[in-house]
Amino acid sequence: MEPRLELDDLRCAFEGVHVVDGVSLALYPGQVTCLLGPSGCGKSTTLRMAAGVERAASGSIRIDGRVVEDAATHLPPEARGIGMMFQDFALFPHLTAAENVGFGLARRDAGRGARVDELLLRVGLTEKADRYPHQLSGGEQQRVALARALAPRPGVMLMDEPFSGLDNRLRDEIRDQTLEILKEEGAAVLLVTHEPDEAMRMADQIALMRAGKIVQIGAPYNIYNAPTDAEAAAFFSDINLLHGVVKDFQTETPFGQFFCPNMRDDADVEIIIRPQHLKLDFDRQGAGPLPTPTDGVAARGAVRRARFMGHESLVELEMDHDGSMLKATVPGVFLPKAETPLWLSLRRDRCFVFPCKRQSKVADPWLHSPAA
Repeated sequence: MEPRLELDDLRCAFEGVHVVDGVSLALYPGQVTCLLGPSGCGKSTTLRMAAGVERAASGSIRIDGRVVEDAATHLPPEARGIGMMFQDFALFPHLTAAENVGFGLARRDAGRGARVDELLLRVGLTEKADRYPHQLSGGEQQRVALARALAPRPGVMLMDEPFSGLDNRLRDEIRDQTLEILKEEGAAVLLVTHEPDEAMRMADQIALMRAGKIVQIGAPYNIYNAPTDAEAAAFFSDINLLHGVVKDFQTETPFGQFFCPNMRDDADVEIIIRPQHLKLDFDRQGAGPLPTPTDGVAARGAVRRARFMGHESLVELEMDHDGSMLKATVPGVFLPKAETPLWLSLRRDRCFVFPCKRQSKVADPWLHSPAA
């Protein structure tokens, strides 16, 4: 299967600052790719270049194999055969819902009316076809905007945080409905978002962006469970950090030893564990659970606070060994009193070991192989 949209080494700079720095992506029919990252990382600029709204400084863009952007070419948005949805929906206030949906279709197109009716039916707005945007709710306006973008049957759909203006409950419903319709249409979708939950919910592929670059790309399961670095792990959930120093390819911690392959002696490392992968056990007169290969060695801490979060409880503990704070989440209701001693152990298969960003002892924590 050939890519429907290809971005190759795209770059863009404003006032000498590289906003997008070498972004490459391939999108396929029926696939939703989420460009995910914090505000200001360059994801919306990437989308605008794909749309033809922003000119790339270098690199190329192909749609169905046709060059629409490179050093010698710059096709405007209307010549690229794409659909676009943005945060504000951008509906025409003087047109009805039906007229908005049909706006991008040729007036002499014999199938124009049937296509409008089909899309209004699919988004559940047949009975509101004659209403103007100000007479529709936010969710209804979003569905009209979706139908309008899909009306010309674009091969590529570009979406810039289109659900951000909706309340949480409605947002989930609209996202699910939108995803179903997009899959049925078979368009290649590039969705920009800064919300990891939205990306996990909608994407077949996530491209994690930071400071103008894509730092990791993959299926949601893989990118969540195999983050490329500590920042990638932290972007998807709260994390706990343990610090260690490498000795003979491993580091000692109060939770036992962790293997540090290919890292130099005396290198500082971070061990990352998500709160849901911490296990809690009660104190038994100063004794905790015995070490196991799965959970390693347990370490003791004292509860500082515990809060019920709706479907789980968040317990924060101050560790005996160094006074650091660790967070653990427990399904259901678990609210131990402050100062209660508890033992913590780590799901070792869910821990990630990375070199510290700032090395206190050596400049380069990695051992270089002869091939490097």
